[in-house]
Amino acid sequence: MFWVYIFTVLTAAVSAHLDFTVPVVNGGRSNSTAMILPLFFKDRDPQGSGSRRHLSGTNPNARMPLHDDLLLNGYYTTRLWIGTPPQRFALIVDTGSTVTYVPCSTCHQCGNHQDPKFQPDQSSTYQPVKCNVDCTCDSDGKQCTYERQYAEMSSSSGVLGEDIVSFGTLSELNPKRAIFGCENMETGDLYSQHADGIMGLGRGDLSIVDQLVVKGVINDSFSLCYGGMGVGGGAMVLGGISPPADMIFAHSDPARSPYYNIDLREIYVAGKVLPLNPRVFDAKHGTVLDSGTTYAYLPKAAFLAFKEAIMEELHSLQIVAGPDPNYKDICFSGAGSDVSKLSSIFPSVEMAFGNGQKLMLSPENYLFRHSKVSGAYCLGIFQNGRDPTTLLGGIIVRNTLVTYDREHESIGFWKTNCSELWERLQLPTPPSPIPDENKNDSSTSDAPMPLPSEPPLPQTPVSGDSKIGDVAFSILLNMTYSDLKPQISEFIQLIVNGLNVDASQVKLVGFSSEENGTLTEWAIFPAKPDKYMSDATAMDIISKLEKDQLNLATSFGSHKIFGWKTQPPSKWIGLHKFYVVAIFAFLVVVVLALSASVAWIVWRRKHSLTAYKPVDSVVAEQELQPLQT
Repeated sequence: MFWVYIFTVLTAAVSAHLDFTVPVVNGGRSNSTAMILPLFFKDRDPQGSGSRRHLSGTNPNARMPLHDDLLLNGYYTTRLWIGTPPQRFALIVDTGSTVTYVPCSTCHQCGNHQDPKFQPDQSSTYQPVKCNVDCTCDSDGKQCTYERQYAEMSSSSGVLGEDIVSFGTLSELNPKRAIFGCENMETGDLYSQHADGIMGLGRGDLSIVDQLVVKGVINDSFSLCYGGMGVGGGAMVLGGISPPADMIFAHSDPARSPYYNIDLREIYVAGKVLPLNPRVFDAKHGTVLDSGTTYAYLPKAAFLAFKEAIMEELHSLQIVAGPDPNYKDICFSGAGSDVSKLSSIFPSVEMAFGNGQKLMLSPENYLFRHSKVSGAYCLGIFQNGRDPTTLLGGIIVRNTLVTYDREHESIGFWKTNCSELWERLQLPTPPSPIPDENKNDSSTSDAPMPLPSEPPLPQTPVSGDSKIGDVAFSILLNMTYSDLKPQISEFIQLIVNGLNVDASQVKLVGFSSEENGTLTEWAIFPAKPDKYMSDATAMDIISKLEKDQLNLATSFGSHKIFGWKTQPPSKWIGLHKFYVVAIFAFLVVVVLALSASVAWIVWRRKHSLTAYKPVDSVVAEQELQPLQT
């Protein structure tokens, strides 16, 4: 997470754990509080946990998609299903946490999150972790508890339970029983965040990775792959994979700290090494890689040298103020909006490890897009306050497959397109796990259960005879509406080009200001003069939305497209002809009535008017006609 814990009291049936940390808050800009890693933790075997199995051979793995965006949302999430029947949760993947927790139905102080709370009484396979001498118990002395407290005053606490956890349809790994936290209270950011909870990937007995390794069902390894600038999403793997031939490795010493560290020795800018003593990257807690931290933080000497080297290479660009006046961001304008051309403008950066291997960083690995100035970018590497620890967050590994090979105490890096990871690794689609017929007692065993399908983002299914009035969707942008408004025509044109529709079909139906940007709501209507949209056209539009083919990142930066759905035609369309006929008939009646009234008035006047004669004028006497008998 972009914040990491200041105080942790983690109690479980298997271990007790105490950590002290201070977070990098608000995205960790240059004037934020420095991170302090654990000052005390339980003694560890230099080779890792004594209960961990070092596995040989091939074991299944769990392939899982990542959602959200580190810069836009502050985190990446994946989906887990817990219980029987399975209940779905969106969990922040965090290598700095060692416990997985979700809101419990008994929680009266939990926020409104993405999914409903976990209901233990609705799961036939749920079991509480009973109170024992190795854990802190609840007030009734029946169940183990956990507590997490964070420096920005957020916290999570609850009880520990055990249930079957499923990993999605891409997983080769059968659902397994695992211990997790069932929250009874949340405060601060944990209360207000959209994600349901945390998926702990750190080193610790309660880590989901450690639990699966101890069961002997996966290799002692996992991988994360974050999407590139303005793309978001990505992929993760629980378990081992065959490393690509050109993957770069760095040593990671589990005895150094409970976090994932690497032996960084040098940094190169434009091919020239920074004039630093290599020990600067090994001070205090060394160089730590944290999947949940947004940006990167260097010790003071390293940051100043890096900043100076970067600025020496950018004489053609103009230095501009950052997007937030509260932070002293270092930003450059004049680079253009095409991310693919940034490498020809900004210098190359390399990180050299103790084994001599170098990791090449693209501009997207040390820059973030300016949210208010088009074609401007800001340094995403900051000074870590007075803390000499080097902290490398998610920005450093965008579009990079990072393999945490804990069995061999190394971390691998492979530059790739994370949105196409499975294709790049040439991995076949695994068959969905099937139930094990030899295990009948699912409440006490690891009996597999049918996996829930990975649900698509909300959309209304269409059938062959359906009438579709429009396709609606939402786009969350990392910019204010006042900044978007002058560019709205360009924005609509990108939608037109990406979806292959006419500009007259695209309508902005609503917008609202969000804490992290602007939420815009759109609709694609049928091409004129059609009143309806065909199934094929609607599904083609949805497919392009799902694949994010709008190419918004080039000009508008980080964004998220979601909530696409088809909608039936408006009732006005169905009644349109009736209303037209009725109105026309009414108008005809009115016209006829008016015409008749005018004709009657004219006739009346014509027949009622006679020549005026004076009273005393002589009138010829008329002969009376006899009555007819």
